[in-house]
Amino acid sequence: MGRRIEPTEFDVKVSAGNGVSKLETVDETNRRIPAVTVEEMREFDRMAIEEFGVEVAQMMENAGRHLASLARRVLRTAEGKNISVLVGKGNNGGGGLVAARHLSNWGDEVAVILSTDPDELGTTTGRQLETVREMGLHILRPSDRGFLGRARKLMERCDLVLDAIIGYGLTGSPRGAAASLIRTANEASTPVLALDVPSGLDATSGEVGRPCIRASWTLTLALPKTGVLKAGVERVVGELFLADIGIPRQVYEKLGIEGVFRGGDLVRIREGTGKPLVR
Repeated sequence: MGRRIEPTEFDVKVSAGNGVSKLETVDETNRRIPAVTVEEMREFDRMAIEEFGVEVAQMMENAGRHLASLARRVLRTAEGKNISVLVGKGNNGGGGLVAARHLSNWGDEVAVILSTDPDELGTTTGRQLETVREMGLHILRPSDRGFLGRARKLMERCDLVLDAIIGYGLTGSPRGAAASLIRTANEASTPVLALDVPSGLDATSGEVGRPCIRASWTLTLALPKTGVLKAGVERVVGELFLADIGIPRQVYEKLGIEGVFRGGDLVRIREGTGKPLVR
């Protein structure tokens, strides 16, 4: 779609005649992948849910399992690592809880650190929290005494932090406990893998909030968001991966997009250097 993308470019403007994409990137097989704004992604999700019957819980489960699998990949291990999962109140937080469940099942020591108290979680995310609570995972809440100090200790002693605080719907810079948790994660200096976008990054404009998670890796979902492709954001996005969360191919095709996951359900689309990965 649009004009030809040169293999050596990353932040490439393309035509948006079908209403989707102002940027385009390439994956590790040199396949063209368009990027979407927040509003376009909301429409994309709406179509999947309302027109094809895909449930939010299904997409959450797929996102979380991919996140857990990528955590294993970046840690280069099969089991036995210590992982902290930062969880927000929305669907992104639910994906983090799914990842926590899988990683615990696979033999890792997992702590869940909430950026909001449990009664503020969305319905589907709340159900995921109930599951990991029943599994006996350690859960730290903002209302717990010494919350930030205890969160920092958990993150400093772990091998990896998963950031699932804020998804693509962020407006303005993070505030409250979420902002404090982001600052604490950055101070801990443990490598971070972010889900969809690093918490604090505007998913459309690429504006880096104050604060913003500094991720070593980001797993974006369904399609890249335009914000994670902007020049200069690699310092907070790191290496970029794209995961299939089970949205039917007909939704992509309605928007003029074909073959995004033809090569597999998890693809790497940018190295940490900020260059597209072309082999």
